[in-house]
Formats: sequence, structure tokens, C-alpha cells
Amino acid sequence: MRLTKRIHACVQLEKDGRRLVIDPGGFSEQDAAVGADVLLVTHEHPDHFDEGRLRAALEADPSTRLWTLRSVAERLSAAFPGRVSTVGHGDTFTAAGFDVQVHGELHAVIHPDIPRITNVGYLVDGSVFHPGDALTVPGRPVDTLMLPVHAPWNKISEVIDYVREVAPRRAVDVHDALLTDLARPIYDRQIGGLGGAGHERLAVGQTLEL
Repeated sequence: MRLTKRIHACVQLEKDGRRLVIDPGGFSEQDAAVGADVLLVTHEHPDHFDEGRLRAALEADPSTRLWTLRSVAERLSAAFPGRVSTVGHGDTFTAAGFDVQVHGELHAVIHPDIPRITNVGYLVDGSVFHPGDALTVPGRPVDTLMLPVHAPWNKISEVIDYVREVAPRRAVDVHDALLTDLARPIYDRQIGGLGGAGHERLAVGQTLEL
């Protein structure tokens, strides 16, 4: 399986000529979702969910399918009957040859005064875990953790402890569009030195063979 880093929280996985894309949101490339066989969205925040990008992908290929939580599915299911599936914590499904397990229920706390929304993470082929905007521990071995390194809801000590708790073989940065180049070496050094797992930061468009 090949992993390609897209802008911010978006990642692409390819296997046997099929393509799965997670969270092609408003910070991602305009065409990030186009060409995907499988689309997964973790939650409704605009940096993870962009309705226009998803509609473009679903309209471009009638075989493209979307799996997501209810708040997103409700925006698209009427326009694409039978092609949008609602999932929640504990669900499993197979799509275009990818086996997917759903973990998690709530977005991380941004501030106590801000109501928490639903957020799900996806474990793909029992190997790659993308938690969305939460520090969800899937409770099973993870080879590659897509690590949300920078957000209004986290701090680096929590990120490091999250890597330790999940204990993947490697952690790969996502949710990084707002992290400046000045800060990146600090994050690399501290996460790599303290997380207890291999730590990788991919450039946009860079691929990794898993």
C-alpha cells in the first residue's frame, strides 16, 4: 500500500490500482477527492469536510463511494442515493478492497464552552489509522499513525503522549497546515525523541511505501 501526503489533514492510500482518500477538506488541494474509489470523512469541520470537493468527486465517477458520520452524510445522501454510507464507532466495512474499522465518537475538546461534535477515526487494512480531530486510541496494533501535530485543541505534550499510548511503528504528521516552518524542527525533535516511535514528516505530494 502506498501513502501520499496531501495538504493538511488529507491523505491518500493506493493499493492494487484502487484509491482511498481521507478528509479532502477546504485546506486540501481542490482536486484532492477526484479519482478516489473510496472517500472517508472524519467529521464536519471545513478543514476536513468540503462539500464542493466531495460533490465533484462523486459526480466525476459514478462508482465512487463515501463513508462518513451522519452530519456529513445528511448533506450528500439525497443527491447520491446508495453511494453515501453512515458509519459510527465499532462499524467495519470493505470498500474497493480496503478493510476499514471505525473508531471514536467525539471531537477533542477545543474549549469547554464549545460543544463537542461527533468525530470518527478510520483504521485501514489493520495498518494505517487516521483519528481525525481526536486522540482516539483504537485499542489494537497500528503500524502507521497519522498524527495530528498542530491544532487549536492540542499541545505537543498531548501529541507525544498519544504516540506513546498508540505505540505505532511510525507516526506521520497530518493536520499541519497552520504549523510554521520555524516550528517544524522543534516538533520533529520532540516527537521523534520522546514519542517512542519512528516519526516522519512528508512534504505535500510525497509518498511512502507501507
